[in-house]
Amino acid sequence: MATPDRMTCEEVFARLEDFVDRELSPDEMRRVQEHLDACAACAAEHRFEASVIRGLREKLQRIDLPQDLLARISRRLREEG
Repeated sequence: MATPDRMTCEEVFARLEDFVDRELSPDEMRRVQEHLDACAACAAEHRFEASVIRGLREKLQRIDLPQDLLARISRRLREEG
């Protein structure tokens, strides 16, 4: 049985996306990192997910958006809200 402060692979896997985005509490970030430091399988999954997210961010930064997009979205939200 796992000690209360240690995360299982399943628990880490469920939090990987939030870990990559740094959206976990400091305690959860620490616990996930400790698991990744000790578990090669989860560390490999983390590297894969991080590379996918990094690639998506890079591609999104290269997309040219219309200058008035933010204003149109804001107006639409006000109209529907």
